[in-house]
Amino acid sequence: MNDMTKPSSLPQHTPTQRHARALALFDPTLVKPAIAESFRKLSPRAQLRNPVMFVVWVGSVLTTVLGAQALAGQGEAPAGFILGIAAWLWFTVLFANFAEALAEGRGKAQAAALRGSRRNVVAKKLAEARHDAKVTVIDSASLRRGDIVLIEAGDTVPADAEVLDGVASVDESAITGESAPVIRESGGDFSAITGGTRVLSDWLVARVTTNPGEAFLDRMIAMVEGARRKKTPNEIALTILLVALTLIFLLACATLLPFSLYSVKAAGGGSPVGITVLVALLVCLIPTTIGGLLSAIGVAGMSRMMQANVIATSGRAVEAAGDVDVLLLDKTGTITLGNQASAFLPAPGVTEQELADVAQLASLSDETPEGRSIVVLAKERFGLRGRELHDAHFIPFSAQTRMSGVDIPAAGAVREIRKGAAEAVKAHVEALGGQWALAVYDAASEVARRGGTPLVVAEGKRVMGVVELKDIVKGGIKERFAELRAMGIKTVMITGDNRLTAAAIAAEAGVDDFLAEARPEDKLKLIRDTQAEGKLVAMTGDGTNDAPALAQADVAVAMNSGTQAAKEAGNMVDLDSNPTKLIEIVETGKQMLMTRGALTTFSVANDVAKYFAIIPAAFAATYPQLKVLDVMRLNSPDSAILSAVIFNALIIIVLIPLALKGVKYRALGAGALLRRNLLVYGLGGLIVPFVGIKLIDVALGVLGLA
Repeated sequence: MNDMTKPSSLPQHTPTQRHARALALFDPTLVKPAIAESFRKLSPRAQLRNPVMFVVWVGSVLTTVLGAQALAGQGEAPAGFILGIAAWLWFTVLFANFAEALAEGRGKAQAAALRGSRRNVVAKKLAEARHDAKVTVIDSASLRRGDIVLIEAGDTVPADAEVLDGVASVDESAITGESAPVIRESGGDFSAITGGTRVLSDWLVARVTTNPGEAFLDRMIAMVEGARRKKTPNEIALTILLVALTLIFLLACATLLPFSLYSVKAAGGGSPVGITVLVALLVCLIPTTIGGLLSAIGVAGMSRMMQANVIATSGRAVEAAGDVDVLLLDKTGTITLGNQASAFLPAPGVTEQELADVAQLASLSDETPEGRSIVVLAKERFGLRGRELHDAHFIPFSAQTRMSGVDIPAAGAVREIRKGAAEAVKAHVEALGGQWALAVYDAASEVARRGGTPLVVAEGKRVMGVVELKDIVKGGIKERFAELRAMGIKTVMITGDNRLTAAAIAAEAGVDDFLAEARPEDKLKLIRDTQAEGKLVAMTGDGTNDAPALAQADVAVAMNSGTQAAKEAGNMVDLDSNPTKLIEIVETGKQMLMTRGALTTFSVANDVAKYFAIIPAAFAATYPQLKVLDVMRLNSPDSAILSAVIFNALIIIVLIPLALKGVKYRALGAGALLRRNLLVYGLGGLIVPFVGIKLIDVALGVLGLA
């Protein structure tokens, strides 16, 4: 066994999160490698992956050759002018390479941080799926899919696995960044465990679900590095459009030379347009800005998703998230906080404070949301705070007893406090010789009729009363749904509640529709029916029964805490296991599409200004009448052409922060977004080049280069 390490305390945040926060946009640790990578990407093979920039690369080579000829006295124009154009064309290619390398560098930094958290650990391989079976200690790298392992308190989980037996508290902070431990057990929706996490208590027998190199951490590293990133359909379609525009301008520029030669010959004088000028014209007219930044936008979008602690199996899923029409959201955990204590209903002869006191004592060790809410409610209502209970024996909840509680030694006796389902507590009280109060039964029934959950509390053989648990709509969720509605996204709440309860919560939360008493087949049917209308559907899930619907949905976000079946069916995995993350995922996807659309609009609008800068200058000698189009009154034809080429290169550098950070997200509909893009980036794309080219022309004049 090589490179074995013992488990150590795990960080409170993921390496990715910490590293992402530590690195600024132009951090020197990213910029220096990106500059070196920019030069490595100058190879023809690397440039061929981006057809638009490959045309610029060819133009750079051609003008460099023409510049060398000019130095030898055989140039079509002054050597300084040709070499100046060549230098700025090379800068254009390098700046585009730098944008992509910087985006990839952030991913590689995340991957390096993740590799730092990956390690080989000791694995206890079992001969069969029994806790007391023979154990063989091996290197975790030797484990294969299907192997059975034993993981005990203090052990690091050696590989991604599915729990077969046992129940344990697991610290997942190394992967999710969440410091609170979670419970993992067999036979439910919380049976998946991730390699690199740590078991804090008890033991688990688990079956390994991945081979070496296929584990969750390996997939995270591959994704953030971009090693498996493929162009998305939207990106491919935009690339085709850019290539088509490039070919059109290439053919147009290619025909200008013979036209120019013919015009000069027919006029009997003048100078034909030079190849250097035509190359400069071509480079400035083709969409080099978006062509140079397109790959960086895609890489940065995947990186932003990773920073949100979401693993996307493909860029297609991220892109689809931006086009989603319908969101299917589970009620509990997404729209509501789940069962939260809302009222203490004491039995006859018991005060509300007495009930709150014993209910809190029974809940001090209960780490479920219900248990914590009881402690909080008792504190808020009566100022009761958690107390140190010496020698107390806490009784955990079990499916068999359907109760939990605490035994507290007091004055030679033991206070037996229990809370749980009404029938379970009734049986417990009667077994001790106590009497079941009819008023308590009525109170529990009334809570159930209101859609809540009754939790009966007893001390010894005395029934103390009922704690009412009910779903509480999360704060701010109604406003989030209003934002989604403004974007044209329909929200549908899915719940197992009856229609009356579901309708009340749906109205309070502000969702557009709901599906009550939902079964797995109902979810699947709803998704298929919605997709048949030509709409894209997103949903979250964590259980095996969610797998069919997740497999059918266009954007399927599986919870990391869920089953292996759910994670395999989804095309995204939320490491935080936060069902509301679906809203954030949609916003991230839309931000990527908005960024791509905004920069495309800006790039295309740029060309209009370049027409007025280059065409009058390029053809002034051949067609003097075109001088009237020189609205910017540039110093000279050479200065006009060089200024346009310099601006074309510099604007890529200026837009790199926008490409990497993304356009600021706004909850607007498609029509409103289009109008805003046309106003800000379309009009801006028209105005900025006029100003920029003129300023560069003035600077060249001051430097004596005009």
